[in-house]
Amino acid sequence: MARLASSAGRGARRRIAALAALTVAAAGLGTVPNAVAADAPAPIATSGVWGIDFAGGVLNTVEIAPSGPRYALARRISPGGATVGAPVSMGYVDGYATGAHAKSVPCDAGACVLLRATGNGHLGRFFVDDGKERAQIWTTGNTYHSSEEPAVTGGRFVDATGRYFVYEAASTGKQYIDAVGVRRADVRMTRPVTAASVWGSALWTAASTAGVVTATDLEQKKVVQTVTTGAPCVLEELRTVGRWIYWNCGPDGAAGVYDRTAKKSVTVPSGAALVGDGYLVRHDRTAGKLLLTDFHTGTVAPPREIADLPAGGTVDQRRLTWAVDKFGGDIAYVGPDKAIRIVPSGVPTQPLAKIESDLDAGSVDLKSKEGSRSWESSWQLNAPATWTFVVKDLRGRTVRTLTGGPGAEVEVNWDGRTEKGTHVHNELHTWTLTAKAVKGGGTYTTSGKISVGGGLQGHHDQGGSDFGELVTLNSVGELTLHYTEGKGKFDWKRSGAGWPKGTVAVPFGDMGSDRCAEMLVRMPNGELRRYNGKCGNSYTPGSGHTSLGTGWNAYDILTVPGDLTGDGRPDLLARKASTGDIHLFADDGKGRLKPGVKIRTAWKGYSKVVGAGDLNGDGYGDVLAHDKKDGTLYRYDGTASGRLKERVKVFAAWGRSYDVIVGVGDITGDGKADIVERDSSGNLFRNNGNGKGSFGSRTKIATGWQGYKGIF
Repeated sequence: MARLASSAGRGARRRIAALAALTVAAAGLGTVPNAVAADAPAPIATSGVWGIDFAGGVLNTVEIAPSGPRYALARRISPGGATVGAPVSMGYVDGYATGAHAKSVPCDAGACVLLRATGNGHLGRFFVDDGKERAQIWTTGNTYHSSEEPAVTGGRFVDATGRYFVYEAASTGKQYIDAVGVRRADVRMTRPVTAASVWGSALWTAASTAGVVTATDLEQKKVVQTVTTGAPCVLEELRTVGRWIYWNCGPDGAAGVYDRTAKKSVTVPSGAALVGDGYLVRHDRTAGKLLLTDFHTGTVAPPREIADLPAGGTVDQRRLTWAVDKFGGDIAYVGPDKAIRIVPSGVPTQPLAKIESDLDAGSVDLKSKEGSRSWESSWQLNAPATWTFVVKDLRGRTVRTLTGGPGAEVEVNWDGRTEKGTHVHNELHTWTLTAKAVKGGGTYTTSGKISVGGGLQGHHDQGGSDFGELVTLNSVGELTLHYTEGKGKFDWKRSGAGWPKGTVAVPFGDMGSDRCAEMLVRMPNGELRRYNGKCGNSYTPGSGHTSLGTGWNAYDILTVPGDLTGDGRPDLLARKASTGDIHLFADDGKGRLKPGVKIRTAWKGYSKVVGAGDLNGDGYGDVLAHDKKDGTLYRYDGTASGRLKERVKVFAAWGRSYDVIVGVGDITGDGKADIVERDSSGNLFRNNGNGKGSFGSRTKIATGWQGYKGIF
């Protein structure tokens, strides 16, 4: 997690961070590193630059703010520098009244702050307080990660990629590895100082044997790969960029690049270099030039001049006057006129790919009282990209689309809601992430599944898992909810006792705002009660309830088809025994039912009228009606107007042996509403819905159900 302070001296650093936040506001700088201003061509005019780095399309510099002090800044740069985003703050770097300050080093501009851009918009630097240095990764202009980093002196960053970073300290002779916001594992590590580089969660380090490097998975804390580069020395410097491992034997020694795909090394010019995707850049101080060496084909092209950069007085000017974006990007440098120029590398990038990812669990509870109620995941890519994240329900319908970029990190935070802002249903959802590189047009795609709980109930769902529950009443007054694990049968149950003979239960839906489905119960005296939803627990007559009126014995059928009025709430259908007329009682959204409206007349010819949920995938509840003469089963499709379309034949001469038919919702886990039936011998059958308004052949799922006086 990003945090303002930690470990000893926390209070002092908290005060410093708070002061930094106030100073940012006073300076008139924003805090969102991806903010983009109107198009502005390079060069980028400045009044001076005291440190520079470039990663993931974000250019970081230290400059003087309009209010006077120096700040670390971030600008979003498009490929080639065609557009330049407005500078936003990544934190105050000048001195505080306490004497604390960002660590600086001598440079031609005076005293520069060595920055380390990470590729995901974060920015590393060392902070000095009471003579001690601590590594900080700033995640915004006001917050930084410290995570108990030790107090040292002589600290310097070795490498950083996304959330993972490496630094070392002269005072301890140790190298430190850590990460920002990694949930799966504690990746912190302390080790002896050697040549090292980090690419995602892989730490590459030089072995004590000439030319050998090893990769350690920081989350598993174990070596996962060993490579022999062919270098003639124990390596002094490493830089890993995807398939490429740059190595050298010291400032004036041999240097090369090992191709992990071709499994061979090629020799490159020696000297202090920064490595990009398929190329490296050196500063030739004698010639006053920046030179680029292209090795992306696996062979080394002759160095070519890409910019004039005077020798200056500082021997190594990496990240002081020039920098390279290793995430498929370009080169930035500060000229004698103090303007920053972006130079395209001209080198094709590797295909867009994931470096590492941190995915949330495969399930999310939108009603959780602990932790996040959303699905949060991130992917670090090897180049800036725009991205689209699409969530679909079990029927393949898109429920939410999120977009973002450009950037080399994808951060998804899905709150479990649809495009309209309503909660999704409790069911298994699929997601697909598609990222498109802003340079070169490559694409990266991945997908997965999220099981959602705590959302909206499905048809006949009393348990909150989007599977339908069957309700029974036995001869001793137990009202039982039969639950399924989504495999087509009923696996376990919960009962509440004390219900009188003649009780009729009507599983409804959420009539409030707690996303727990209510149960309507008609008592033998004709009173209709709304029992408060329990999200899986059983009901007794004394459970919390509200009376919805009396006289409901006038209706011989009470059933819930789903939503018939287009408001997203389920509605009640009732058939009047004397006339066979069908009345709609709409959910009023306040825990009660609206007055009944007659929508069909003279349905006495149907032995059963069954609210079946959405059978055809149009989002509205449907009704099944069973003809008592010839056994034809008809379907009446629901609409958003509170009416039913004309009937469609589903089966002919069907179900004459059934004394009960229930539209139970989905009990097979495929997102399609099913029906169950009991025959006169007490056998229970299931017909799988096909999602198109009909059903497959029956499957027996239980026996001995003749003892139930009511099945609802």
